Amino acid sequence: MNTYAKASVFGAVHLGYIVIETDRFADWRRFGAEAVGMHHDDLSRDLMRFRLDDQECRFLIRRGPAEDVVATGWHIDDHAAFERIAARLRAHGVPAVEGAAEEASLRGVERLLRFPGPKRITQEIYTTPRRSTEPLRMPASGFVTGDSGLGHIAITSTRPTLLRGYFDTLFDARLTDYIDETISGLKLKIRFLRVNERHHSIAIAATRGLPVDPVRTRVQHLNIQVATLDDLARSYQRVHELGFDMALSIGQHTNDKELSYYARTPSGFEWEVGWNPVVIDESTWEPSTHQGISIWGHTPVGQTITGKLAQFRRAGLSLTRREETVAALGGAGVPDDRG
Repeated sequence: MNTYAKASVFGAVHLGYIVIETDRFADWRRFGAEAVGMHHDDLSRDLMRFRLDDQECRFLIRRGPAEDVVATGWHIDDHAAFERIAARLRAHGVPAVEGAAEEASLRGVERLLRFPGPKRITQEIYTTPRRSTEPLRMPASGFVTGDSGLGHIAITSTRPTLLRGYFDTLFDARLTDYIDETISGLKLKIRFLRVNERHHSIAIAATRGLPVDPVRTRVQHLNIQVATLDDLARSYQRVHELGFDMALSIGQHTNDKELSYYARTPSGFEWEVGWNPVVIDESTWEPSTHQGISIWGHTPVGQTITGKLAQFRRAGLSLTRREETVAALGGAGVPDDRG
């Protein structure tokens, strides 16, 4: 890899949009617009978008069978950083294709480059988002995006060090901290990676010992950040009143101090709405390990024995499947003793 490609892109990368594939359009419209409180735009019978700010698209919902996140889009600050990332893809022999003009338009960007990502989540990068002059129509007063990006994505993995290697190679991701937690008898280690000032844009959870993945979907949860505590409380109330399932009640995390709750989306993965996480100061931050995900709250809601048995069955089945890590970028991985 040449010196140009090696120059760091940390700080120039921001989670920009998410593409979700579902056949449950009516439920997603109610969930996103009426419960969570985002601005909603119908594009056609098979396409709709949600906005959080003046960027035309933060979530693209397209009709299809996956019931999952199928792509993540990363906003790159400038063409120099964009070309550095593209050069890394070429140097590692990873195929990358230019998105068609129609695809870029649907995502609210001028152009995009697409390439394979871990867990079969396609990764896309772009430099120039299209801005909307249409006023936001939504019950929330606002969302925190900007230099922090739209929020974060959390995934479960049987090969977490290789996923760290992928995002380290691609985006110069930095380890923020770890959490050790035990959930339903499974011991977990969660790795939190940042690519800018946001505490983390990527969280990778893995079981200790036996490498199993109990989660059906490619993502475990998505996160967005509301502007005020009142927005958090009101959206929590709307989720309940509209009959959507709550996964975890309101609580506060140990590591980023974010106050949040987790609702269950119509597609089955979870959606975290949070408020007031810490912002990283690069001059002073040192990675550490926290015991447990929460200082208080985040109590599981509506868990059943049947649901737990289904999780254990999925975990067992994951032993028979090879997880996609994009080996060319993951390499030998980044071990946990490297901060």
